[in-house]
Amino acid sequence: MWSFLAPQTIKPPSSPTHLSSTAPSSPTSPLCCLNTSILATTTNKNQLIQSLCKRGNLKQALQVLSQEPNPTQRTYELLILSCTDWNSLSEGVHVHRRLSDDGSDQDPFLATKLINMYSEMDSVEDARKVFDEIRERTIYVWNALFRALTLAGEGLEVFDLYRQMNMSGTQSDRFTYTFVLKACVASEGLVELLNKGKEIHAHILRHGYETHVHIMTTLVDMYAKFGRVAYAAHVFDEMPVRNVVSWSAMISCYAKNGKHLEALGLFQEMMLAKTESFPNSVTMVSVLQACAALAALEQGKLVHGYILRRGLDSILPVISSLVTMYGRCGKLEQGQRVFDQMKERDVVAWNSLISMYGVHGYGNKAIQVFEEMIDSGVNPSPISFISVLGACSHAGLVEEGKMLFNSMVKEHGMYPTAEHYACMVDLLGRANRLDEAAKIIQEMRIEPGPLVWGALLGSCRIHCNVELAEIASRRLFELEPTNAGNYVLLADIYAQAGMHREVKRVKKFLKSRSLQKVPGRSWIEVKRKLHSFMSVDEFNPHKEQLHALLFKLSTEMKEKGYVPQTDVVLYDLADEDKERIVLGHSEKLAVAFGLINSNHGEPIRITKNLRLCEDCHLFTKLISEFAEKEILVRDVNRYHHFQNGVCSCGDYW
Repeated sequence: MWSFLAPQTIKPPSSPTHLSSTAPSSPTSPLCCLNTSILATTTNKNQLIQSLCKRGNLKQALQVLSQEPNPTQRTYELLILSCTDWNSLSEGVHVHRRLSDDGSDQDPFLATKLINMYSEMDSVEDARKVFDEIRERTIYVWNALFRALTLAGEGLEVFDLYRQMNMSGTQSDRFTYTFVLKACVASEGLVELLNKGKEIHAHILRHGYETHVHIMTTLVDMYAKFGRVAYAAHVFDEMPVRNVVSWSAMISCYAKNGKHLEALGLFQEMMLAKTESFPNSVTMVSVLQACAALAALEQGKLVHGYILRRGLDSILPVISSLVTMYGRCGKLEQGQRVFDQMKERDVVAWNSLISMYGVHGYGNKAIQVFEEMIDSGVNPSPISFISVLGACSHAGLVEEGKMLFNSMVKEHGMYPTAEHYACMVDLLGRANRLDEAAKIIQEMRIEPGPLVWGALLGSCRIHCNVELAEIASRRLFELEPTNAGNYVLLADIYAQAGMHREVKRVKKFLKSRSLQKVPGRSWIEVKRKLHSFMSVDEFNPHKEQLHALLFKLSTEMKEKGYVPQTDVVLYDLADEDKERIVLGHSEKLAVAFGLINSNHGEPIRITKNLRLCEDCHLFTKLISEFAEKEILVRDVNRYHHFQNGVCSCGDYW
């Protein structure tokens, strides 16, 4: 099939001015006039081909090419670019064949263009064949193939070739390092590529490229993709020059790796830095993500104002992030208003709105928005179904969720992923239909992973199903042997079932593996400043004042029937010590801080990194009535809106 691409031994045609060594040189010679005419014709055809390519008349250009004996390099370049622009693979192969016929395929410049063309058309095998057949490999040819393989997700192959290039004596340039670093994260799930990235980092330093802002920014992004925040921060801190892309990369690194306070702090530093680069839309998306994660409403409002002043309010990802930010800060009306004002809406914007209602427990509204999206002509994405199924789960809409799940394949030709199966297991499990949830797992078309088994284990905790919990935890221990959360969940289930010997066994296992539970942490924004609290935080400067208030409130509420639910404490302690521990949970500390520092009538907004425990849920309900305070708490699963002693979740979370 590819025989026409083999290197040709035929030499290119000689120049017309050398047709005869005995030809008279007189300007009036007939042969000289003939040569001039041929040259003029050749020039005109090359110009015609180039003109046709620029106008997009690719087929006509190829017709003229068949009549042109001597296409120029510029002509070939424009033909290849035109094939790329029009995504015309068959025409591109035709141009490639002509290049091979006259030997121009050995031109490194044109070979680079061919590799880029095949890469853009997702034909990486053809790109590799161009590379294999060229004998004179410049750094530009190597870079073109590195780029093609990286875009195709062939990260490991890039490193094999990179090693060959170094052995051949070809020196890397700044583009080489950029493409090879991007190759580290091109193949998802290949953690061993992190070590390859570290090797490239060493090469960069060894060859003095640490002053190149683009290379170092790519290095920051590479470490960020692997979750190595400290490495990324070190590279960023050592950069002698930073531009908007490097600032944005580091802010994004913090935002996507759970370092939301650091993301906002770095954004403030960027605004104060003497730089000519203003934050762009990419920067603002990451900053809004951090605001959303922390429920930092006042910070988010300031960012919204900056977006309006900078004219970034017409960029879809920015506006979609604004909808998400307002929704996750508990301002549904404002989020809906931002969405309604959008002149153009893509599936990401619709997903933001669906998720906004879902996380607040408004399942029917989320389904309504999902249907409106389809009616408007926007096709749902896999994330659309994750959002709407999650909404059904939070609202207990089991039958509606099952219908939506079945519609994925039947109506939209979309096969469920692990995330979709996990949503269904969670939906059924929360509704205490654990047998159906287990059946879903048995009938999965793909191998169930940690997301699915984790959803089942979480549901078993809610309904204290020891038998299924042991099955789910056994699989999770195999898949995630270092995830302490799974062991803690199983211990919680054993504790609820009164199986104290099993609780001790799990705790002993945790200790032997040196695994520690993720500490509870909560955030609250007061007067545009974010404050963080950890459970049983002995180093918090406000601890004495907060504990005194909580003890006072607890004592007064006990008189009205409040009974601390100390069974959430797995330690073998006296009841008094257990009460002290639950009273020191991070969300209670945040609530107390909000009561002290918020104005009358001002709601308290809190974010927590874990699921709200039963005692904190009950305590906050009573506080909202006792202190006549509106309290909004967003835990890892959903929003809880406490008011007048009632929670919006209806005790279903």
